[in-house]
Amino acid sequence: MGKKGLRACVWFSFGLALLFIVPSIAQDDSSSSRTKNKKNNSASRETIAKPLTEKQRKKKEAQLKKELETPWKKWLNEDVVYIITDEERKAFKQLSTDEEREQFVENFWLRRDPTPDTVENEYKEEHYRRIAYANEHFASGIPGWKTDRGRIYITFGPPDEIESHPSGGTYERPAAEGGGETSTYPFEDWRYRYIEGIGNDVIIEFVDTTMTGEYHMTMDPSEKDALLYVPNAGLTMAEQLGLSSKLQRFQRTDGTHMGAALGGTPASYDEFNRLEQFAKLQQAPKVKFTDLEAAITTRITYNILPMLARVDYVKVTDYNVLANVTIQFENKDLQFQLKDGMQKSQIHVLGRISTMTRRTVTTFEKSLEVAEPPQLFQEFVKNRSIYQQSVPLAPGRYRLNVVAKDVISGNMNNYEVALDVPHFDDERLASSSLILADTLEKLPTRSIGGAMFSIGDMKVRPRLGDKFLRCTAPGKPYGCDDKLGIYLQVYNFTPDEKTQKPSGQIEYEIDKAGANGDKVLSFAEDVTKVPNASANQVTIEKLLPLQSLQPGTYTLKIRAVDKRSNQTVLQQANFTVN
Repeated sequence: MGKKGLRACVWFSFGLALLFIVPSIAQDDSSSSRTKNKKNNSASRETIAKPLTEKQRKKKEAQLKKELETPWKKWLNEDVVYIITDEERKAFKQLSTDEEREQFVENFWLRRDPTPDTVENEYKEEHYRRIAYANEHFASGIPGWKTDRGRIYITFGPPDEIESHPSGGTYERPAAEGGGETSTYPFEDWRYRYIEGIGNDVIIEFVDTTMTGEYHMTMDPSEKDALLYVPNAGLTMAEQLGLSSKLQRFQRTDGTHMGAALGGTPASYDEFNRLEQFAKLQQAPKVKFTDLEAAITTRITYNILPMLARVDYVKVTDYNVLANVTIQFENKDLQFQLKDGMQKSQIHVLGRISTMTRRTVTTFEKSLEVAEPPQLFQEFVKNRSIYQQSVPLAPGRYRLNVVAKDVISGNMNNYEVALDVPHFDDERLASSSLILADTLEKLPTRSIGGAMFSIGDMKVRPRLGDKFLRCTAPGKPYGCDDKLGIYLQVYNFTPDEKTQKPSGQIEYEIDKAGANGDKVLSFAEDVTKVPNASANQVTIEKLLPLQSLQPGTYTLKIRAVDKRSNQTVLQQANFTVN
């Protein structure tokens, strides 16, 4: 190779190296620039809601489809496949959470319940009984509920009459089918005296043409004829008399191969009537109680008798929560009358807790009598009357309706509120409701668990309205409160492996309500200093004096800190000092 050739080869190699180096440098610079831009704009990008891409949309649809391939798919495509309407099916498929599906299923059965005021749902119980019967009696290589007989039985119940020919054999045709004798496949005729939406004297025929026990519904009465395709066999009466030929059966345009009827064709054999009946038998039955939900939710709301109500939640077991429903009346709003030397008033209270679809879970009722000597009556009417009902409930969402009636005046109140009963996860730090009480004291042993306002061995009477009085005048006025009762339970501290004791603290803080939120009080205590504290439960019972608080509105905050799991839980409540 000459010198010129050698130099050309060197320059070519050098240029080739540059082709790899320069893009690499450019790529590093570009990457560095993108990293800087990403850091600078990360905060703003994270707060912008972007529309779903096609890929994300398909992924979400696949996720929803996968969710429906669980018990929900079985419920939709097996349990209620024959009785759910097209509108209900469409609505169910648009639901996106299990909670929505649970409410849909509950409402689905409620709309069909003939006795919604009872715990039992006779329609639902009968439906699943029919499925069990179909599986036991109509199975034939496939589950009984999937067969045609199973479908009709589940949808419309047992027929009034069954004409069964399980082995087929010799059969005398009725005049409507042309008369004459033939041989048939196994078949059954089910007769219903009446089916709503279809009519009277409904006859449904099932034929087992495969001789395997799998009967299918037919709208052609000649399908059971085993000699239909055999020349000169199984002739009708007209064919035997030479008035017709068997070939004419195959020239009919009504979808059957019947022979000419003797004495005219009945209306039930009319082509369009048969098609209409066959189509209606495939549809879901109409919901009988379409107006049920409206009837259940219809109520008259009264607001003549003023009433305050609140609900507090305390954990009982892993599966039950105690909902304490507290109701308060101002005595000045009650009607009194002098009876037996006492000023008396009587209130009837009826409470109902139901699901969000108005399915009753439990009810409670109480007759409250308030009595006071006439000489103390003037001060007594400045006070209040309080009633509490404790109801164990499973976690979930409910409705609470409380109707109160002043028996003497006839004044009433209908109070409704949603109850969100919490689920207490064993793995997470959690707490009961924070209760601000005007009474917080130990109960006598004989009263534990049975007295009103009792939680464990304590009497905890909530102050509804959260208004407290600071007493300054000598001699405590009637009904004056000078201490703020605080009750709170904290659950699931992480225990020490050796001692099984919790490690953490409880922080208390009282702030003046308002824009500034000035801190008035702040202190903390170790959970091990709380009486009877354990990892499972720490119960806070405190009485705070109000003398140091000026009149106004305050916010109490209680924060529990688990030092081992690094979890916190915060509860807060507002109260007013007058």
